[in-house]
Amino acid sequence: MHMSKAKQKKQFYLLSLGCSKNTVDSNSMADLLLRAGFDAAGDPDDAGVLIVNTCGFIESARQESIGALRELAALKGPNQLLIAAGCMAQRYGNEVVEWVPGIDGVIGTRRWMDIVPFVRELRRRKHPQPLYHLPDEATTVGRDEHNVLRVAVQGASAYLKIADGCRRPCAFCAIPQIKGTHVSRPPAAIVAEAARLQAAGVRELILIAQDTTDYGHDLGLKNGLSFLLREIAAAAPDIPWIRLMYAYPGYVTDELIETMATTPQIVPYLDIPLQHGHRETLKRMRRPANIEWVYGTVEKLRAAMPDIAIRTTFIVGYPGETDEEFDGLKTFVRDLRFDRVGAFTYSYEASTPSATVSWQVDEDVKQARQAELMELQQAISLARNQAQVGRVLPVLIEGHGDGLSVGRTYRDAPEIDGLVLIPGELPLGELVPVRIDGAMTYDLTGQPVFGDEVISGPVVSGSVSRAENGAAIPLAMLPVIE
Repeated sequence: MHMSKAKQKKQFYLLSLGCSKNTVDSNSMADLLLRAGFDAAGDPDDAGVLIVNTCGFIESARQESIGALRELAALKGPNQLLIAAGCMAQRYGNEVVEWVPGIDGVIGTRRWMDIVPFVRELRRRKHPQPLYHLPDEATTVGRDEHNVLRVAVQGASAYLKIADGCRRPCAFCAIPQIKGTHVSRPPAAIVAEAARLQAAGVRELILIAQDTTDYGHDLGLKNGLSFLLREIAAAAPDIPWIRLMYAYPGYVTDELIETMATTPQIVPYLDIPLQHGHRETLKRMRRPANIEWVYGTVEKLRAAMPDIAIRTTFIVGYPGETDEEFDGLKTFVRDLRFDRVGAFTYSYEASTPSATVSWQVDEDVKQARQAELMELQQAISLARNQAQVGRVLPVLIEGHGDGLSVGRTYRDAPEIDGLVLIPGELPLGELVPVRIDGAMTYDLTGQPVFGDEVISGPVVSGSVSRAENGAAIPLAMLPVIE
């Protein structure tokens, strides 16, 4: 039986593509729609409003977004609205409608908070031309948030967005074009959300932004990220893990290192995308090219936190990358022995400064270099994992299957790093002490520990609480902190 037009009209279907930062924006739009009296639909056939929060960072993401929009456009009925939102919408504007006929509205990253009036305006329009809402002003956060949550909860973990946009000049990156300049959220709003997440039983808080280490610069805060971390830890003392992502080279300050080392809730883990390890390549990338700073800072991090896990990412095949420069990157990786590395081939993006460099590296060379770098890193990652064997580490249990429990240690961020495989069914959403007894390149195996054995990883603080069955906590169920 088909749903009535009236009921369908008040339902929305929202598909979120891309990174965790996009997921937060999607949840914020959903929150605003729910407050306005809409209901979320699990099936696009049941919804009057179809929204795709697109990713447009690189070409492969653009193609995925176009494919999702075309699929919904082909299924769309006469009473349904199709909206392209997010990064691809902001970056390409009216081109999106040329690629996907049938789109009714295009709303960009900088005005997600206008989704409700945008839908209402689309409904009022009597002409079929698409409606665009793509202002240049970067008001992604701050005064226009409508007190909406800027979080994405997945099981017992939550991503909390502390800022949006970026003011860095990286030659390969379109984020400043898409998101605008860096805008920090008010500290009080972030701290209040952390308290709400604690009350909801979240066990891991993951701070995200395009550049977390730039937090507070626009608010006049010196060492703003250190200040924010201390405030969050004080306001949410029962969240045992606070994880920091997307640090920018050159801005991991001595104060930040000290704050991480002296605040037990902040796990000794840092994601710092370095992008390359050769000075000349970094200069062409318009990235910080002080290689000595990287060596010195990694040494400081490991001295302050001997158990720290450091994750980074590299781009291979960047325009002009010579054999000598690639060899320099390999030496850099051998020297610093990062725990986790992601290697990506350079993606040509026409609107970025790197597209104007005449010497583009052949695709087969890019692929060969990526494989070579990852082969080099795999031996390092395996050795770093093998060093965990015999330790008792707290593991956040996230799933069951085939007689095993699956979880993560503090050394692993969700979705991008490794897992721990443990026999039996352990309580979902809880931190369980596990003795590590085996190591693979990316994953570990272990046995649960009962009794008084000492945990040799970071201290687990706070009382245990969890979402039922480890499921994501709906935003509407999060407690309100006055």
